Amino acid sequence: MTYAPPDGTLRAMATAAYARQSREVLEDGWILEYLPLVRHVVSKVTAALSHVTDIEDLISAGTLGLVKAARAFDPGKDAEFKTYAYIRIRGSVLDELRRRSFVPSSVHGEVRRIRQAFEQLLVETGSPPTDDQIAERLGIDVKQLYRTLQDARRQNFLSIHGLDEDEPALGTYLPAAPSPAPDAQAERGELLGRLAEAIAALPKRDRIVILLYYERDLTMKEVAEVLEVTESRVSQIHASALFRLSMKMRGTT
Repeated sequence: MTYAPPDGTLRAMATAAYARQSREVLEDGWILEYLPLVRHVVSKVTAALSHVTDIEDLISAGTLGLVKAARAFDPGKDAEFKTYAYIRIRGSVLDELRRRSFVPSSVHGEVRRIRQAFEQLLVETGSPPTDDQIAERLGIDVKQLYRTLQDARRQNFLSIHGLDEDEPALGTYLPAAPSPAPDAQAERGELLGRLAEAIAALPKRDRIVILLYYERDLTMKEVAEVLEVTESRVSQIHASALFRLSMKMRGTT
């Protein structure tokens, strides 16, 4: 004799199966709709870094972040899916970059010299030095200063760009993670407050680049069009601004 579950159990099983199927359809729809967002995030991240290879690996990492976002997203608790997916995609891409990040020791040495010059001039003048003043103190051309900062940008970019595994420090315009622990929420708020102060203290040109790039989510090419300068010039300004933010966050200024 074959056992047949009660009608109520059958209805519950059918409802659960239908819910699972509906959820899978919804998740697949999100993944397909937001696949272009993966390339957008990767293009933004790599535009801020030099000598990036294996772009497809970053796209794969970002796609995995998108899939995880679709599987974990709770419409009842989280922000809209696009914002949630953006955070998870960028977190996955940054994790991949952290995994293979490498800055030559010679660049570390040059950055130490730049930091020392910055700190010396700050003590002497009482205000953060300009790029020209730093270059003059070091006895180098300002273009060489920018080259060094651009080479070191990977390290500064990763440390400033991510407060934790999933969301960018400069993304103050994004909502906080769903239901954060009180201690984590307070720490995040403090760090973001310090970062906001550091951004406000930047020279106007640097501040505009940072806000357009991170808050308005423009690419460097788009920022260049807004400011009517070359894309390479925006890259220089961006590298200098990240250096200044790193000095501020280190408590130098």
